[in-house]
Amino acid sequence: MDKKENLVREFLSLLGEDPEREGLLDTPKRVSKAFDFLTSGYKEDPKEVLGSALFTSSASEMVLIKDIEFYSLCEHHLLPIIGKAHVAYIPNGKVVGLSKIPRMVNIFARRLQIQEQMTEQIASALQDCLAPKGVGVMIEARHMCMEMRGVQKINSITSTSALRGRFIKDERTRKEFFDLIKIR
Repeated sequence: MDKKENLVREFLSLLGEDPEREGLLDTPKRVSKAFDFLTSGYKEDPKEVLGSALFTSSASEMVLIKDIEFYSLCEHHLLPIIGKAHVAYIPNGKVVGLSKIPRMVNIFARRLQIQEQMTEQIASALQDCLAPKGVGVMIEARHMCMEMRGVQKINSITSTSALRGRFIKDERTRKEFFDLIKIR
């Protein structure tokens, strides 16, 4: 048994459970594997992912990928965060392969997170790698730490945004971004 599995066994015991009972025998191994996957974002560099598919382009209008589904773990309670990210940028001579943006979102999501930080990390990674004219990121998510415990407010949505460049300076660009996100 590895160290994480031993910790899960001990945790089960501290909860008053018997880690030797049939239903829990393989739980330490399953939990260890699950957390390896759920925190796999620490092993990947989002800037490498973005940099692996940059293309020269004369495109100059907003590129938006919306409704990028993700799940993460709240760094305060280790409970799920389930949401959607909307990511846009205005090219400045370069575009990135479209699949790289959801991959980057997953890298940040598969770390212990707070939504506010994740939103900023996504915007900063795009800004640093592409040097676009602007970046807009909005995340809408449900937090199980709010729904399952504490205040217990089911289906409450938290929205965060991070804006860079023209998304801050140009009110029309900002409005277009938020209007496009609303169109379903």
